[in-house]
Amino acid sequence: MRVGADCLLTPSGNLATVISVDAQLQTKFDRLRDLLRGYGSVLVAYSGGVDSAFLARVAHDTLGAKALSVIADTPSLPRRELADAMRLGEAFAFPVRVVKTDEFQNQEYVSNPPNRCYFCKHELFAKLAPVARAEGIAVIIYGENASDIGDFRPGAEAAAKFEVRAPLKEAGLTKADIRALSAHLGLPTADKPQMACLSSRVPYGEPVTPQALAMIEAAENALWDLGFFDVRVRHHRGGANGAVPFARIEVAPDQIARLVENGVRDTIVNRLKEIGYAYVALDLQGYRRGSANEVLGKQ
Repeated sequence: MRVGADCLLTPSGNLATVISVDAQLQTKFDRLRDLLRGYGSVLVAYSGGVDSAFLARVAHDTLGAKALSVIADTPSLPRRELADAMRLGEAFAFPVRVVKTDEFQNQEYVSNPPNRCYFCKHELFAKLAPVARAEGIAVIIYGENASDIGDFRPGAEAAAKFEVRAPLKEAGLTKADIRALSAHLGLPTADKPQMACLSSRVPYGEPVTPQALAMIEAAENALWDLGFFDVRVRHHRGGANGAVPFARIEVAPDQIARLVENGVRDTIVNRLKEIGYAYVALDLQGYRRGSANEVLGKQ
């Protein structure tokens, strides 16, 4: 609902809070809500990340019971992320259903080609489509946004195959826009670091296994527990037969100095070795989005 030329009306129970936003952002937000109303009913492919949390909240506020969020329970989703996503749904009163996906039964996914995300998203949408049909829901939507245009996103091909819509992108909302609006809506995900699935930590061509993802998750949890953010633990294998696992840690560049402090460094090395890593390395470039794609075209 719109109030005046530059205000956003957001419901909170039976109350309403007027939040000032700039006119361009207001226009994009209005466009998003118009798209959702035009769909009539939606199933939101939900993960609890910045984009899908915002989309789930706005879809529920706009369509009420005609919006259902569904999250995939998969080894590539950290347990903390799953628990946080469920709590967020409870806190903001939008329903969340859990489905199991079986991408690890697909050798094309497990072999981890550069288009691995296609097979993951294909499996996700294949599981969501019958849920939407059973519930009489017209459109499946997901959280691709306008900042993703031009990125290497094979998952978008799977979305097109299943006619899944990306209303954030269609409304012209960028990641920065979504964070700003999420803050206005009181969503705790407004400043949440980006969190790609755990499979993205395994270099292309190396098999993705639930065992490897469990090691990655435990290693990243160890870093999170020490107060690091924008964390990635890249999972590599060496040795003559590729049987020796080693970890390549990425943290935000301004956190590198703290990570190599003696006490902190020793704690991290000891913990990751307990998890099963034979070697622990630090990437001196620090965390950067899409570092796994840096090798594409160079092999």
